[in-house]
Amino acid sequence: MSRAVEHNLAQQRFEWTEDGVLSVLDYRLQNGVMAITHTGVPEAVGGRGIAADLAKAALDTAREQGWGVRPLCSYVAAYMKRHPEYLDLVA
Repeated sequence: MSRAVEHNLAQQRFEWTEDGVLSVLDYRLQNGVMAITHTGVPEAVGGRGIAADLAKAALDTAREQGWGVRPLCSYVAAYMKRHPEYLDLVA
């Protein structure tokens, strides 16, 4: 299942609320590089693929915008290794 993840540009994060629980992927954008700093999915909604959907939304947005990606978050770094189609984004 793919979620319609929201891009909160003002707060530089991607968001998804499931069962009233907010999950986020935080980043910093500087000089055309998206440094992904944190992916947080509370335990109450863990194991549902939310982190993967957040990562995919962020990486797809980076590609659409022509941004490089610095995966400082260990989850996103692992996600990119599992999905090599995103490795060309690494800055």
